[in-house]
Amino acid sequence: MNNKELSAAIRQLCKEKNAVIFAHYYTRPEIQEIADFVGDSLALAQQATRVHADILVMCGVHFMGETMKILCPEKKVLVPDMAAGCSLADSCNAQDLALFKAQHPDHMVVSYVNTTADVKALTDVVVTSSNAKKIIDQLPKDAKIIFGPDYNLGNYINSVTGREMLLWNGACHVHSRFSQEALLQLKKENPGVEVLAHPECKAPILAQSDVIGSTKALLEHTIKSSAKRFIIATESGILFEMQRACPDKQFIPVPPEMTEGMGCSCNECEYMRMNTLEKVYNCLLNESPEMHVNKETARKAVSSINRMLEMS
Repeated sequence: MNNKELSAAIRQLCKEKNAVIFAHYYTRPEIQEIADFVGDSLALAQQATRVHADILVMCGVHFMGETMKILCPEKKVLVPDMAAGCSLADSCNAQDLALFKAQHPDHMVVSYVNTTADVKALTDVVVTSSNAKKIIDQLPKDAKIIFGPDYNLGNYINSVTGREMLLWNGACHVHSRFSQEALLQLKKENPGVEVLAHPECKAPILAQSDVIGSTKALLEHTIKSSAKRFIIATESGILFEMQRACPDKQFIPVPPEMTEGMGCSCNECEYMRMNTLEKVYNCLLNESPEMHVNKETARKAVSSINRMLEMS
């Protein structure tokens, strides 16, 4: 089947099986087009709790499927490809975090939502890029905090809160490889054009940015702004939603640094691109792969998520 036929077949299966499709902003355009809901990871998981469906299909990466299953334990959660991982989540495994916690027993743990269920189970409160500052500001001023796994986000939050959180040395491979040199050249070629960046980017990129925010915040800014052109430093999948929402505006992506052996000048997440229409069709048809999370792990993990929701 071609893409048009696959899309029609997917929507028919959704109707027959009472299934709903969720797609992250960073997935392929054709995936976003057939999804019932498009958004960032936590917003999609929260939306999943509000839909009346028997099957939830999470088109994103592995930890997003886990989070959705944790918040919707009674529903069948499918992921098109179990191998779609996340470099950021992989940079912090539960065993290493448990050891680090033992070495710093007087510290609480604040974890970015881009983590595995096992890491969330070791966490006191989860945060997102949009609410991290708000939640950190609510914690006691003398609180000792381990923040992980994203070093760049933690460093940014330290800079805007005045905290000195102990930062885990993890990163998103897409956001950490944007080229400062290329960004400066783009600004030179486009004087006065705003630079929008995700806080997972390195400090030199953020220092050159006019607006720093979550994927959703950057999207909303482009919609509300009267400007017609923007330079974007985040995963390029969001450009599809930006262009769809603002067809009369131009979005200029910041390219990554060109390293030896890397011939790609794009800023795409290859894990997100593992979601394809064919895989979505097959997972709906066969109701597999299905996401499962250990009940005890889920119980502990949902506590850290609920605390975040209470503080948001």
